[in-house]
Amino acid sequence: MKTTVIDVRDLLSPLSARGVEKQLAKVPGIKQVEVNYVAGSATVIYDEAVTDLKAIKAHVHECGYHCAGERLPKHVCVPEDPPVAAAGIAIAPVAHAGHVHEGHAAHTGHEMPAEHVAPVSKEDAMMHEMGHGAGMDMHAMALDMRNRFWIALAFTIPVFVYSPMGGMFTPPAPPFGLPLNIWLFLLASAAVIYPVWPFAIAAWRALRNGVLNMAVLVMLSVGTGYVFSVGATFFFEGVQFYEAVAVLLVFILLGHWLEMRARAGASEAIRALLDLAPPMAAVIRDGKEVELPTAEVVAGDTVLIRPGNKIPVDGEVIEGESQVDESMLTGESMPVGKKPGDTVIGATINKSGSFRYRATKVGADTALAQIVKLVQEAQNSKAPAQLLADRASQWLVLIAVVIGLATFAVWFWWIGQPLLFALTLTITVFVIACPDALGLATPMAVMVGTGLGAMNGILFKNAAALEDATKLDVIIFDKTGTLTLGQPEVVEVVAAPGTGADAALALAAAVEQGSDHPLAQAILRRAAGLNAEKASGFANIEGKGAQAEVAGRTVFLGNRRLMDEQRIDMAGLAEKAQELQGGGRTVVHVAHGGKLVGLIAIADAVRPSSADTVAALKRRGVQVAMLTGDNRGTAERIAGMLGIDIVLADVLPGQKTDKVKELQAGGKKVGMVGDGVNDAPALTQADVGFAIGAGTDVAMESADVVLMKSDPFDVVGAIVLSRATLRKMHQNLWWAVAYNVIAFPVAAGVFYPFVISPEVAALAMSGSSALVAVNALLLKRTRLEGIHSPMVVS
Repeated sequence: MKTTVIDVRDLLSPLSARGVEKQLAKVPGIKQVEVNYVAGSATVIYDEAVTDLKAIKAHVHECGYHCAGERLPKHVCVPEDPPVAAAGIAIAPVAHAGHVHEGHAAHTGHEMPAEHVAPVSKEDAMMHEMGHGAGMDMHAMALDMRNRFWIALAFTIPVFVYSPMGGMFTPPAPPFGLPLNIWLFLLASAAVIYPVWPFAIAAWRALRNGVLNMAVLVMLSVGTGYVFSVGATFFFEGVQFYEAVAVLLVFILLGHWLEMRARAGASEAIRALLDLAPPMAAVIRDGKEVELPTAEVVAGDTVLIRPGNKIPVDGEVIEGESQVDESMLTGESMPVGKKPGDTVIGATINKSGSFRYRATKVGADTALAQIVKLVQEAQNSKAPAQLLADRASQWLVLIAVVIGLATFAVWFWWIGQPLLFALTLTITVFVIACPDALGLATPMAVMVGTGLGAMNGILFKNAAALEDATKLDVIIFDKTGTLTLGQPEVVEVVAAPGTGADAALALAAAVEQGSDHPLAQAILRRAAGLNAEKASGFANIEGKGAQAEVAGRTVFLGNRRLMDEQRIDMAGLAEKAQELQGGGRTVVHVAHGGKLVGLIAIADAVRPSSADTVAALKRRGVQVAMLTGDNRGTAERIAGMLGIDIVLADVLPGQKTDKVKELQAGGKKVGMVGDGVNDAPALTQADVGFAIGAGTDVAMESADVVLMKSDPFDVVGAIVLSRATLRKMHQNLWWAVAYNVIAFPVAAGVFYPFVISPEVAALAMSGSSALVAVNALLLKRTRLEGIHSPMVVS
């Protein structure tokens, strides 16, 4: 199975996306498809043995929608295989001024298969040069809707002035001696036909795909009013209401313009991530340095990096040394040293020194590409609440049509009101019942929420994980490498009477100089800055410790057995050594001149943010459990330090899943936090699995949420974000439902003599959709407590 994210343009309403889903789901070989109306893209899972990208694109076109195939974010390599861009999106090979990049094919000696080259218009190329895929497509759609709005408004003003319904003053005579009704027809036609055209196309597509959507309602309302007025102008006696139709369309266009601007704003996270990659790269070709677009860098190229440069693609250092800022991916604030043999990550920043590296991962294979792919797939996925909203939206349009026709029948034939009155109420019902607010409620919130998470190093794999994270009762943390640093650290130094702690450390450091043993490294890190004398005659004592000569006397460094064998005076610290040992620490005894001078307790040090993480989760009503293979004493000590109440100790790797099941059997929703490797089965079993410290390894199939940084507090950030996103979903859904419950009877004239005009209905409908979109965008203001190093600074 292969997963790809393709560009589906010209989606004018949420139910347009449903139409594409219905048609693509019928294609042999496509196993799953989810279309995101807000993003203008679709995630498709398909069997490569049955269908291919070309066929999928053809089916999108058959649905009536434009699909450039896999749209090209800038800085993305165009491979010969059906490509997936740095965003994980399918790529139409586009270059400057609409020309296809030829650099890759020429360099590799491969010819690009024609079937992979989608036709690219000049407008597409311009949009791709301006930005990336859906975001800029949405900006282009918003610009087009704005232009149609201004055209409609420009012709609506004179329609209003000349219309008998305007009636505020006597207008001048129509030009060229035209009759007033003909002049109004010409003005109204200019105000309606071109501006309404996208809705006409969208309505045709919807009906063709077996879907009733917002565009159908718009065409029923605007079309009915316009056609009736034209008929009254040329074919029969009747009242014209060109003015009402024109003003109605102006308000509809205004609402959609604002909505599309909001949709474009929701995709800022993707564009910000893509902008992390530099546009150009310095590559060595034929022994010469060549500056070329990052999109043309291929695996095996030698890339030259100077101080201050962004690294274009992933690779391995082959010459030179430097310090690289990788905080955008790992959250590590300090630059990381790089030397030959070390890996470098695309989009990170070289701080000092120059080096050359061999490109190993380009295009869809880079770490940045994997991040963007995860974010896009999450944004295209549907939350459980959205599935219900989609079905409700489809029924809402059908109900609107039925109620509209019933309204006309009741008022005209039963009650006996004039034709104009009954027709006006019918149009009002068609307009006010637009399901856009209901269709936007969830996907807008999901898109903004997942985008905000990505910008802070929290990657939700799908909308269901985003929603499920709000329901967690208990979160299990794997101890080693999650709550702790995963490497030994000196946690306590106890000096014998008459000796200082620094003196004991300095003696231990003198013996351990040059050793690469993990315990020795912990002692050397703690003793950094102390004046350690030179040692000689170093000898390792297998299973017990080491010895060396310092200042003419022998220093023994090791466990209690070594002290007993050497008849070392414990200087009153025997009980303290047992206490430290019982607390799960490794105790290194330091003896000098036949007498114990100190004890060095070494343990897997707790992460600085672990205690705050536990406290923050408890404040939010989430229990915290610690899972470890350590003995009960060690586990209880660490749990006590952190304030953890549930301790799962002496757990073998194969038993982790069973511990998750035990908590779930008690009726709890369980989250599991681990490193995503040996914790994979437990992460899969948990209701929500969190892979922490993923860094560049973001494609973790077992986890539902990938936390890029090695900071457990990001779990709190994920919980806060998921709850905030769910609140926005609920607010939007309640508003959309309440709006329609009130709108239908008001529009149908149930509260007569209080009635509303189609223009007011259009304003209400547009305002409802815009309110939902803006409310979702307010999610960007959510403060993720404790997150100080976002991947993307917006």
